[in-house]
Amino acid sequence: MSLRCRRLSSRVSCVFLALCMFLNSLPGLVLAAVVTLDSIKIHKTHEWLDNKPTVYFKCQGENKKILPDVKEKNTTYVFKGEESWQPLTEFLGTKCKRCGLYEEDTFNSDDVFDEWEFCPGDFADNDGKYIRKTKKEFDATFLCPKCKSGRTESDTHVGRKGMHVAIIVLISLLASIVTAIVLVAAYKYWQKKKRQQDQARFLKLFEDGDEIEDELGLGTVI
Repeated sequence: MSLRCRRLSSRVSCVFLALCMFLNSLPGLVLAAVVTLDSIKIHKTHEWLDNKPTVYFKCQGENKKILPDVKEKNTTYVFKGEESWQPLTEFLGTKCKRCGLYEEDTFNSDDVFDEWEFCPGDFADNDGKYIRKTKKEFDATFLCPKCKSGRTESDTHVGRKGMHVAIIVLISLLASIVTAIVLVAAYKYWQKKKRQQDQARFLKLFEDGDEIEDELGLGTVI
């Protein structure tokens, strides 16, 4: 086997290895379930001065989402889910997040209204709604329509979606591999035919030379 063929075989093996790893990760191919804030009412603020509070929502490892309209305590704010700062976060799979509601502090570390484990399963029993009430701090209602089954997507939908993606990727990879093999084989066949033609022409030159010598009688002259 030539060096070129060995390299091609090695590349094909790497592609199939990558494909196997991709297929093994199919359980993680879950569409993001978006979480929005439906309503909120804060019962108190933590600023000593008579300043308008800056309230924000934040999950661990993510950026804070400032709620620019929430300024007054004991006032219920209702949202459409289309605000510029929405969504608050999104779930991938069934894994929970550590999230909380906070208030920026001018001089010290930010004040905490509440922190909790925020999970897709919180929305399962209330038609995609999750109501969080923290005594003397705030009441909030969160929406996650795709979480109402307790998962971001039903197992059937996720399985079909992941399988469709896997099939598309598999077909694309196989088509690429077959095309590469065909091109390499065609190139090697062309090289082989070219060598044969060159050899045939070279031999024909010698044969023509011998015939000319015979006609001139040079072959017997020494």
